[in-house]
Amino acid sequence: MNALVTGGTGFIGSHLVEELIRRGYNVSCLVRNTSRLSWLEGFPVTLIQGDCRTVEPLRDCPGDFDYIFHLAGVTKTSSSDEFYCTNSKGTANFLETVRHNNKIKRFVYLSTLAAAGPCRDEVPANISSIPQPVSDYGRSKLEAEQCVLKYKDDIPVTIIRPPAVYGPRDKDMFIIFKMIYHGVFPHWGDSYYSMIYVEDLVRAVVDSVDTDKAIGNMYYLSDLNIYSAFDIANAIAEELNCHYLKIRVPKFLMHPIASISEKILKHSIINSDKIRELNYTHWTCNSDNAMNDLGFDPKVCLKEGIKWTANWYKIHKWL
Repeated sequence: MNALVTGGTGFIGSHLVEELIRRGYNVSCLVRNTSRLSWLEGFPVTLIQGDCRTVEPLRDCPGDFDYIFHLAGVTKTSSSDEFYCTNSKGTANFLETVRHNNKIKRFVYLSTLAAAGPCRDEVPANISSIPQPVSDYGRSKLEAEQCVLKYKDDIPVTIIRPPAVYGPRDKDMFIIFKMIYHGVFPHWGDSYYSMIYVEDLVRAVVDSVDTDKAIGNMYYLSDLNIYSAFDIANAIAEELNCHYLKIRVPKFLMHPIASISEKILKHSIINSDKIRELNYTHWTCNSDNAMNDLGFDPKVCLKEGIKWTANWYKIHKWL
């Protein structure tokens, strides 16, 4: 079983590579020449140079893969054009390159709950919900989904929409861990989230290629619970054995803070696009169809996942 992974050097992608290898797949990763390969070191992975943002560098990509997992994309940037160039156009470029491979048994696209947008009526999003993304990130991922579906008559495709993903190697959740570790937790009122631990996510992603039920379908994958922002903060504080001060940030200050952050750090998670998402209070989803079609059964609860994540941060001296 030959699998190609894009985005394999990233947080989720590197965990997916490990899961595929564990299950006996021969894994290749499409990487840019600027990619950091540290999380793939020691694994039997074939590296293929390529960049989804332009077609030419993809032309030498081999076409004999049984399974393709497309995770490459931009999750945070101060440039809205970069979201569309990489997430939307990049996906279209990649599909155009691989569409002629009639050996492909499945093309799995990892999207995001942001492509659906927040739950405006407080009912968790499901596959029947009409997408209403509120950020450039979400809109670019929705456009990428639409690109994938255009090829569904040529390639058997599956789309996965996870909510917030956390676990070892995650730099975004680490910011929250670090703030709580130092005794503060900025917030902007009550808000509610679905979550999934990265190992539960990648197991389900690989499981999705084992059943024809997933062909042409989309799935939300969460740990089946809904958490308030304070549930998450309390779980982190308990694991780190620390106390934190809740600091209410008025919404009118959120955009100026994001602008300052963008000027200091180009790829900060605190940016204007993310603030557009944080203006909404309910980011939750329903995984019933994944349970029915994929036998999806998440194993890791928030408390356990936070513990394992915190331990990894400590071992690697992030905390």
